[in-house]
Amino acid sequence: MTVSDAPLPPSRAGSLPLVGGSLAFDFANTESGRGTDQHQNHLREPEDVVAWIEHAEALSGPDVASLRRALDGRPGRAQALLGDALPLRAAIQTVGESIAGGAPPPDDALAALSALHARCLAAGRLAIADGRGFWRWRVEAAPVEAALGPIALAAARLFTEGDFSRIKVCEGHACGWLFCDTSRNNARRWCEMEVCGNRAKQKRLAARRRGQ
Repeated sequence: MTVSDAPLPPSRAGSLPLVGGSLAFDFANTESGRGTDQHQNHLREPEDVVAWIEHAEALSGPDVASLRRALDGRPGRAQALLGDALPLRAAIQTVGESIAGGAPPPDDALAALSALHARCLAAGRLAIADGRGFWRWRVEAAPVEAALGPIALAAARLFTEGDFSRIKVCEGHACGWLFCDTSRNNARRWCEMEVCGNRAKQKRLAARRRGQ
């Protein structure tokens, strides 16, 4: 069996750490190691998308249940969810990486994000209750758009209202996760210090030992 033939590990879409500081970045972080031999994609099936939405609480529990009912027995609709989720994730990643690197985001990524955002908003209704405003998503009528609506809305808000100096890409090897740095001195380098930070620390320590 070659490396390429080896079975993929199970998706962790329903348990990944939510450390991006934004729903949009947490969604982009369902993929890591892009362009490396350590690439991981946790959105491989429509149910992976639903599992992540439930895990991240992008939709309420009742709405997630409605989403599963809307997709059950409708493979075309389920594949449409995955088919729209992946370009949305790619657009968020591309725009986020560009901002973190101080470069203008590509027009095609901005256009893709704008188009999906507009589509998804048609599946939402602004509501006010208990002294606060929120979006109510019409899952039964438009399950794909309602499922991705909170993510697209979070991305639009982040890229229009967020502090770009706080948008960063994890420096960890084969990571690439995006995050909003909320540290006081804006010096955060890792998605998680316990993971990528410690790996970098161990790598430096090993290099010093080899040099002795």
